[in-house]
Amino acid sequence: MTLLHSVDFFPGGGLPVAIEPRMPQSAFPEHHHEDFHEIVLVEQGAGVHVFNGEPRTLCGGCVCFVRDHDRHLYEKTDRLILTNVLYRGPEAFRFITNFQHLLPQEKEGHYPSHWRISGRVMEQAKTLIKELGAPVDPKQPEARAEQELRFMQLLVLLRRGCSEQPGDDQSGRMRGLLDWLADHYSEEVDWDALADKFSLSLRTLHRQLKQQTGSTPQRYLNRLRLLQARHLLRHSEMRITDIAYHCGFGDSNHFSTLFKREFGFSPRTIRQNDL
Repeated sequence: MTLLHSVDFFPGGGLPVAIEPRMPQSAFPEHHHEDFHEIVLVEQGAGVHVFNGEPRTLCGGCVCFVRDHDRHLYEKTDRLILTNVLYRGPEAFRFITNFQHLLPQEKEGHYPSHWRISGRVMEQAKTLIKELGAPVDPKQPEARAEQELRFMQLLVLLRRGCSEQPGDDQSGRMRGLLDWLADHYSEEVDWDALADKFSLSLRTLHRQLKQQTGSTPQRYLNRLRLLQARHLLRHSEMRITDIAYHCGFGDSNHFSTLFKREFGFSPRTIRQNDL
C-alpha cells in the first residue's frame, strides 16, 4: 500500500493547510497518509471511493473526510473533478484550537466519513478554498492566522451544509433522491413512483441523474448494488446467490453477468482469488 508523506504536499513545511486540486482525478491505488488528514470536495463527475474497504459512489456535492490512518482509493472515475484540502494535526495550528470537534466524530465504531452538500454551499466552499490556496509567508503571523481562520470557516460551512435539509428546488430534490438511493438500493425501485416522491418529472430525473453521476438511473442503481455485492464477496461468508438477492438482484445469473461486465471478473473469481 502506498504511503503519502506531508513533505511532498506542504510547501516549506511550515503551514498547517495545503490545497491540492485534481482536475480530473484519475484512478488511484489504495493509500494512506503518514502525518496529515484530508477533506475531499467533489465538484463534478463520477467515481467510486473505496474507504477502509467500503465502496461509496461519488458525484458533485460529495464531501469526504479522510484521517491519516484511513485506507482509501479511487476507481472507475469519469471526469471526476475534486479538490483535496490537506491539513496537519491540531498541534500544527498556532491560532485556532479544538477545530476537530467540527469534523465527523467516530461513534461506536462508525465514522460518518461521507457528507453531501448543496450546490450553493459548494460554491461558497470553493471561494474559501481559493483563498486558502493563495501563497502565504509562514514567517508572517498575520498571514498564517488568516489561513487558519479561513480553514475554520470552511469547517463551519461544511458542517452547517451537511446538516441542512435538502431545499425544495430541483437541486435539493435531486440531493434527496441520491441520499434515498444510497439507503434503499437493495429495494425494488419504480422510477415513476420515485420521481413522484421527489416531485420530479421522469424526464428530469433521468437527465439530472445522468448529468450528476454519468450513468442512467438503472445503471447507477446497479452500480450501487454491485459495489455492495463485491464488498460482501470479499468480507462475508454469504453464498453468492444469497448476496445477489440481498443486494436487490432477483436473478443470480443476471447478477453474475452484470458483475463481470462491471468489474471484469465473475463473483466466484473475486471470492476464490481474494481480488
